[in-house]
Amino acid sequence: MSLLTVAKDVALAVGVNPLASMFGSSIQPRTQAEFLSLANEMAQRIAYDVREWTELKSINVFNGDGIKDRFPLPANYKRMLLTAQVYPSWAPRSPLRFIPDTDEWIMRRLNNELYSWGEWTIVGGDMLIYPIIPVGRAVTFAYLDKNCVKLTGGGYGNAFLNDADEFRLDERILKLGMIWQWKANKGSPYAEDMGTYSDALVMVAGANSPAPIIMEDGGWRSTDARLQQ
Repeated sequence: MSLLTVAKDVALAVGVNPLASMFGSSIQPRTQAEFLSLANEMAQRIAYDVREWTELKSINVFNGDGIKDRFPLPANYKRMLLTAQVYPSWAPRSPLRFIPDTDEWIMRRLNNELYSWGEWTIVGGDMLIYPIIPVGRAVTFAYLDKNCVKLTGGGYGNAFLNDADEFRLDERILKLGMIWQWKANKGSPYAEDMGTYSDALVMVAGANSPAPIIMEDGGWRSTDARLQQ
């Protein structure tokens, strides 16, 4: 479902004349600008703040060259996953130790202190890794992709640029979110609409994490009790 299709549905629900386009000249320039701003805000809110959607999880590998001690984070990097670790290829069961405090990082480097398998931190949009990764070795980690929009011109972005662009997640959730937030912004009653959005969001989010499969007696079954009924 395109951005324009979502916006037209929202317009009908909130009592606004549907826009012919979300971009360019418009007979409703204020409404057009507000709709586009709301669509971007709600898309990013759903993508970043609700849960770590499987569609937006990414994995990155930094390969060592024996020289570099810092690596630019991926262009689509939003943040590390909440449970993410940085795994070294030379000790895959022992993740590097995260040093969250920059002063502690500096102190440890000056005093030549080192956790057994290595350490990492983030400074200035780069991941710093110590000791330096040798040639032929690498570190791997998972992160959240910031690009929640599928661009009609190709690739992905973190904001809508065209009427035909699409939200990478559930478009109905985007629509319901825009409806209640528009009403709230305009001072209209919105409690029922927010409840509808919340209920739908819970269902979509709950179904977004596939249940693990375990082997049993030569066959399989899901560990999700809902699927065993």
